[in-house]
Amino acid sequence: MARTTAKTHEADQALREALEANGQRFTEQRAAVFRYLCGNTEHPTADDIYAGVRGALPDISLATVYKALETLVSCGLASKLSFGDGSARFDPCADDHCHSRCLVCGAVRDVPSLPVPGSMVGGRLSDDFQVQGVRLEVVGYCRSCTPVST
Repeated sequence: MARTTAKTHEADQALREALEANGQRFTEQRAAVFRYLCGNTEHPTADDIYAGVRGALPDISLATVYKALETLVSCGLASKLSFGDGSARFDPCADDHCHSRCLVCGAVRDVPSLPVPGSMVGGRLSDDFQVQGVRLEVVGYCRSCTPVST
């Protein structure tokens, strides 16, 4: 229990510092969303986060969760992964890194062994395009959804 309390305190402190540095207030709703996000490796949707934090904050609204997520992203505490189908998931790791996405179940996972060309950040692809970040998504099938060959 002391370990969880220490982790929660550490997460709250990081959140408080980042919010204050960006002119934002620390609220219990933002803290609950941030804690849930940090404790989840599945890159949850806003709906997933809403369902996850309602146990601790039964009066929280989905709109409040969306606003908290927007704030976390703007403060550099999370990243929003947007997909071509309009869906979005959230990642507590705001650093440039790669993701894999299953074409069947939609599971999104970090791919730590695939290097991101970080040297591109801040550079230019051409005279009229300056790179601000790199996102690489590898699509395919997770172990559970891999089609059986016949």
